[in-house]
Amino acid sequence: MINIAGVISIILFYVLILAVGIWAGRKKPAGNDSEEEVMLAGRSIGLFVGIFTMTATWVGGGYINGTAEAIYTSGLVWCQAPFGYALSLVFGGIFFANPMRKQGYVTMLDPLQDSFGSRMGGLLFLPALCGEVFWAAGILAALGATLAVIIDMDHRTSVIFSACVAVFYTLFGGLYSVAYTDVIQLFCIFIGLWMCIPFAWANDHVKPLSSMEVDWIGTVDSDYYWFYIDYGLLLIFGGIPWQVYFQRVLSSKTAGRAQILSYVAAVGCIFMAIPPVLIGAIAKGTAWNETNYRGPLTPDGELTSDQTSMILPLVLQHLTPDFVSFFGLGAVSAAVMSSADSSVLSASSMFARNVYKLIFRQNASEMEIIWVMRVSILVVGVLSTIMALTIPSIYGLWSMCSDLVYVILFPQLLMVVHFKKHCNTYGSLAAYIVALLVRLSGGEKMLGLPPLIHYPGWDEATEVQLFPFRTLAMVLSLFTLAFISWLSVYLFNSGYLSPESDYFNCVVNIPEDIRRVDEPSEAGEQMSVLGGVPGRLYGAASTLVGPDEKSGRINPALETDDDDLDDPNDGPTPLFGNSHAPPPVQPFGKQTAF
Repeated sequence: MINIAGVISIILFYVLILAVGIWAGRKKPAGNDSEEEVMLAGRSIGLFVGIFTMTATWVGGGYINGTAEAIYTSGLVWCQAPFGYALSLVFGGIFFANPMRKQGYVTMLDPLQDSFGSRMGGLLFLPALCGEVFWAAGILAALGATLAVIIDMDHRTSVIFSACVAVFYTLFGGLYSVAYTDVIQLFCIFIGLWMCIPFAWANDHVKPLSSMEVDWIGTVDSDYYWFYIDYGLLLIFGGIPWQVYFQRVLSSKTAGRAQILSYVAAVGCIFMAIPPVLIGAIAKGTAWNETNYRGPLTPDGELTSDQTSMILPLVLQHLTPDFVSFFGLGAVSAAVMSSADSSVLSASSMFARNVYKLIFRQNASEMEIIWVMRVSILVVGVLSTIMALTIPSIYGLWSMCSDLVYVILFPQLLMVVHFKKHCNTYGSLAAYIVALLVRLSGGEKMLGLPPLIHYPGWDEATEVQLFPFRTLAMVLSLFTLAFISWLSVYLFNSGYLSPESDYFNCVVNIPEDIRRVDEPSEAGEQMSVLGGVPGRLYGAASTLVGPDEKSGRINPALETDDDDLDDPNDGPTPLFGNSHAPPPVQPFGKQTAF
């Protein structure tokens, strides 16, 4: 029977979130529907809101539910996500936030398309899109199960209702709505979970956590050291190349503030992990056969593997009074929505700008791009909802996608941000293929994908690859990107390959119409035709910003170099940046930049 009081509390909470989302959407200047306004809130997110929305990058439904589950099943030492994601924010702030914001990019894929061409950027969009969509689907599925446990609401109803609310206010206000609702949601998570902990801890069926009988710390066997390190590196460096993170970085007023937000949010991630860690430890010390829980139990009186993913809602349901569990339920719902809306907006922004505009409709107007993004928000929301309702192995799918983000996107983003002159499209495509093949060769048990290679340390009993093959795939991808890029330049410049063989037009076969900088258009905007595809100058024109915001609003990489204008006989600058390359040659046929 449906718990009426619980349903009312959920409705009130959702009405609050929806009202804040609509109010925040009205902060967008009337009539200003540019890409930067909708996707990046006009790069005007303040410090207070920025800290909360940056923290909400990772603190979501999967974060708090997964943390509690990890503590219960494996112990604190195996709960790597809070520390890994916090370090990903730190390293993101040190190595990526400043250069990305200074260049004035709009999405994470912009520097990749600048260096490798729009079509290669579209290929790199696929793992990023899958990660965002499956992330949103997984947390919506977690919300449905949570509501089913606590208030006996139908699983499908709760998932559809929550998705509709999140999509509606995201559609209405873009990043403004997402950022300001993050403030409310993080407050709800923090207050709701901390309110539940004293009641659960004081429950008569919970043993003291200091008791030797309650092992909530856990251990790491020597056979699993490399496996442990592999997953740690995946969380740290695989947590950087996500659009949800860079959307916050690029929406900051200045590059320096983007770094500050990353560091503060890292502390916030650790701080927000404390309540679910305690809830997982409390669950570990609970004698479940003595509570009013009537679900399946192991012979030792512990929860079965099918129930461990619901550790947090089970603690709220069976170890706290009803009125307290409702506040906790609001916290769980808040965590889910704070992740779902961000993922939906991020995936839609990348599709509208980096796929639709830069590949299919280079001359599309600002309003057309905004409408494409709005339609994409609906499509991504529907896809995530359908997956949450129909695919049982959604966490396995998300796990695979996060692996692909680590092995494919991280090496490419690292190279284009810090070693742009040492990579090109040939290296990018080769690295993409190598990373994908090596990762798939290791298999994925959760998806039923058998391993093609049994790496050293293969555990036959558990069918687990103990060898760090994910990190191997990432390193091989990085090496391949640098080596193939160097090799292609060497072969073309040495004459081993003819200029017309430069199929991707990125070494010597660069047509005259490919320029890093074109003449200013009538609208006063500069155009970039990197990879043969025109696109707007990143960031707004300097006349549209205040003096304190000019740093980072203009893309210096697209500014005209006075030295290049002195000699009219100079040819276009090669995209690879090799100063010893021969003069560019006209292509022998239709341009086919990848």
